[in-house]
Amino acid sequence: MLKQCVLMAVSVALLSAPGCGRTEGPEQASSMPAAGASANPYRLTEAPAGAVGVVEAKESSQNDDEVVVTGRVGGESKPFVDGMAAFLIVDPSLSPCPPDEGCPTPWDYCCNPDETAARRAMVKVVDERGKVVATDARQLLGLDELASVVVRGRAQRDEAGNLTVLASGVYVEP
Repeated sequence: MLKQCVLMAVSVALLSAPGCGRTEGPEQASSMPAAGASANPYRLTEAPAGAVGVVEAKESSQNDDEVVVTGRVGGESKPFVDGMAAFLIVDPSLSPCPPDEGCPTPWDYCCNPDETAARRAMVKVVDERGKVVATDARQLLGLDELASVVVRGRAQRDEAGNLTVLASGVYVEP
């Protein structure tokens, strides 16, 4: 009986002791989101209201304005920034190259090169500190070329009139 009690006490002690790489206390990271938290706070489950196309956003927004912009992933043959949550979108009024033209990358809009630059914007998904999220947008948001998105964030303009949306959330249309 004594031997069984000692074995049980040792087992309980081993099971409750911190293991390799574990720490005790509140600083321990959890792999599960907190109750009520989304597993991906950047991917929105509903489209934000009031979305405008890229062209209208470029015409009407100033630096740091809150914007909601809709577009299609594309604008170059490689619209994603590898290893970062950043990608190009094109105004939905512009059509990708038709498949019957034999274009291997219709999302680059190469059949409309003069119109593409004026109807394109960069999207950078940023964290609460304003830093670009260091996860590829294809994995973070489940994006592919030509996916339709609605982006909520802040406008950032450069002297050439280019628009970047510092996104706090992205809705991917089904």
